[in-house]
Amino acid sequence: MLTISRFSKKAIEKILSSLEEKSEVNAMLPGNGWMHVQDNLPYLIVYRQVNKDTGIQKIINSGGAYLIIGSENFKGYQKLIKALSHSRAAKFGSFMLFEMYLGEANSRTFYIKGPADKITSTLETLKEELIKSKGLSQGINLSAEIQDVNERQAVGAGPLISIEDAKKTGALWVGLEIPPVFRDKNKHLYPIFFRQFRDYLINAAQKAVFDFIRVQTKDPILTYHALGRKSLKQKVFEIDNQLAKIEKSFQFLWLVAPVNIQHIKQTFFESNYEKVIDYHYRLLPIDPDILKRKLYNLKIEDINDPTMSYIFHEKREELDHQISMLNERGTKNFFYNSIRLYKGVDSDLCEQANLILQEVSEPAEPSREEICDANHFSSLAHQEFDFFRQQDQNFTSKVHLRDDVNIMMVSQGELYIPADYKMSITEAHALIQHEIGTHVLTYYNGIKQPLQQLSVGLADYDTLQEGLAVMSEYLIGGLSPHRLRTLAGRVIAGKALIDGGNFQEIFRLLVQEKGFPPETAFNITSRIFQGGGFIKDIIYLKGLVLLRKHLQEGGEYEPLLAGKFSLKHLEVIRELTDRQVLQVPKLRPSYLTNPKAKERLQLIRDGLPISKMINT
Repeated sequence: MLTISRFSKKAIEKILSSLEEKSEVNAMLPGNGWMHVQDNLPYLIVYRQVNKDTGIQKIINSGGAYLIIGSENFKGYQKLIKALSHSRAAKFGSFMLFEMYLGEANSRTFYIKGPADKITSTLETLKEELIKSKGLSQGINLSAEIQDVNERQAVGAGPLISIEDAKKTGALWVGLEIPPVFRDKNKHLYPIFFRQFRDYLINAAQKAVFDFIRVQTKDPILTYHALGRKSLKQKVFEIDNQLAKIEKSFQFLWLVAPVNIQHIKQTFFESNYEKVIDYHYRLLPIDPDILKRKLYNLKIEDINDPTMSYIFHEKREELDHQISMLNERGTKNFFYNSIRLYKGVDSDLCEQANLILQEVSEPAEPSREEICDANHFSSLAHQEFDFFRQQDQNFTSKVHLRDDVNIMMVSQGELYIPADYKMSITEAHALIQHEIGTHVLTYYNGIKQPLQQLSVGLADYDTLQEGLAVMSEYLIGGLSPHRLRTLAGRVIAGKALIDGGNFQEIFRLLVQEKGFPPETAFNITSRIFQGGGFIKDIIYLKGLVLLRKHLQEGGEYEPLLAGKFSLKHLEVIRELTDRQVLQVPKLRPSYLTNPKAKERLQLIRDGLPISKMINT
């Protein structure tokens, strides 16, 4: 970091040479001024500090190139800006000085000021983006107006650069007067609305700057996302670490699964499908009250990077729900929070589930020769681990055979297998790709990213994760009729639970009306009643439906394996990748090396119905 106490000729030359030599420059300037520039970008967002002028500084300092003018030595700043403009315009062909400042207290209009005849498309782009403010908040309607001016100054302040100097250097000044709707008459921020306003304003500004760069300069920037910060502030990593630490302090699925499932099953079958004994759960390794206190002590509101702020707020809300659910196991509140967490069961998903059950028949039980037990499955898992280690020798993961789990699961990159688990060989190979080729792989790819959220999972990541996992079963040639029917049955059971059905009623619905064998019906029903009512199982089919739609609309497949996130986060992932925050994933699943998988993927893109995705 540079520290400049006064703007001597030598100091300004030092700043300019640093910009040429380094990919990122941070400089502490006179009067508490500050400059941040990455990748020699051909623009500079400028803000002049004003006493009690809350908000603007928090808005601009998440960008890739900005200057905060200090409270002293304005003439020195003018010299710096003139030198920067001359140097940058010579390098890129042009240079934008984008000054932001606050308007009058009662203003509801963005005033865009600049030479409209020279950068018409840039100013129009900014106007078009700013008038999208209607989605910010009900009752706040903002307008935007372009004023064709050549004065390179904010209202009541001297110009940053003279007209003559601007002409000589090739610099262009654009001013944006911002209505202060995000604060009250005492200049206190409305915190939630301010974050929304900040994110929307930064997005609009970056799109306008990108238009300027694309049209007026020689800089080969391919997307406006690249204008965001590449280097995240330490506060971001601290909160990322703390959120991950809180999530890793408990294993949600593990704590929701009953420890006495075998006894529950035995009692239920021996009573001719009538008696359901109480579920027993593991003791909580955490105090929910203390954990929530830690969660809300995180000062996410101090994060001024819009993307990271969005990710963290979402994740905190999800963790809050999960911690509440652990504290409410065995109660109706657990069930209600489950609906909230997994968004319920909509009519379209139910229709898809019923269509599958109508068109796909329940197959006969596999013969003994086709059965794969837990030990055999464990050996298959280790083979897949070896394939991962060939790509990255640092890969480590373990397989656990357990008597006290009723479902196969991956938790924090580790595979847990019920000791009595049995399946066909075909199902075993499909589950290897489901659990390891998807869940373990995305965990590992995520953990190799600088942000731990990509390994523990962004909020609502489960649906895409399970959609990818089921899709991998199809791509490997192992999505059986029984498996697809089971996924549909889970949706039917989830809807029946929401409609008030009890254990016995839902079990009978699956056996008598939907044609499931008692064993399968029990597995579906017992899972849906974990914790007091747990509808997570609906997301397997839901995720498959959404993923299929994504692929048919031309979406890519392999980038979805870069970590744990949802389809709604694709724009976020693209942005962080364009900003070079995220890295290239370390691992690819083995099934993508198979030409058959590519053929099957194309069938999906061409419109293959889900009911036809079975491999027989």
